[in-house]
Amino acid sequence: MRSAAVDYAPSRAERRNFQRVRVKIYGRFMLEDRTEHPCQVVDMSPGNVAFRTERIGMPGEKVIAYIDHIGRIEGVITRTLQDGFAMTVIASDRKKDKLAAQLTWLANKHELDLPEDRRHERVAPRNPTSVLQLTDGRQYQCRIIDLSLSGAAIEIDVKPAIGIQVMLGTMRGQIVRHFEDGVAVEFAVIQRPETLDSEFNTPRA
Repeated sequence: MRSAAVDYAPSRAERRNFQRVRVKIYGRFMLEDRTEHPCQVVDMSPGNVAFRTERIGMPGEKVIAYIDHIGRIEGVITRTLQDGFAMTVIASDRKKDKLAAQLTWLANKHELDLPEDRRHERVAPRNPTSVLQLTDGRQYQCRIIDLSLSGAAIEIDVKPAIGIQVMLGTMRGQIVRHFEDGVAVEFAVIQRPETLDSEFNTPRA
């Protein structure tokens, strides 16, 4: 006899309606025990998402995730994977429409292989001194070589792993590249020119 447990698996109709997009974006998630863990999105639709992560929750467990370029989503784990887990997304129709638009943008960005920093003018700030903070709280003095609305190249003595989440000043981002004297950071969201000017005293056009 089948138990009365809630079936969290998406229906066949849902699977047909929601096209999965393969993306490589990062974030953090919180399990029911309120522990937070880093993750990488492997593929996602407005109704489902698959995460690659070291910490794997249990099927039926509720999850809150904060994903770069996407924002906050909630869901329930439907199955565990070899290196992560998959979950359904619990959201209103309006929220799912927004997710669909965000995923379309991300899919086009990945397909064209056009990082935002190639499309935004890079400038050298008048105030190049800043602080890079890791998720564990460690902070390092750094010097900004140049930056754009979407990222920055910084000179720094340490080289955090590519993909790790960081804060550059007050701006959240992730390490996307190493070079001889430092690292490149991609901001989690496209910044406004006035925000960069306030934070780093960038030259105005």
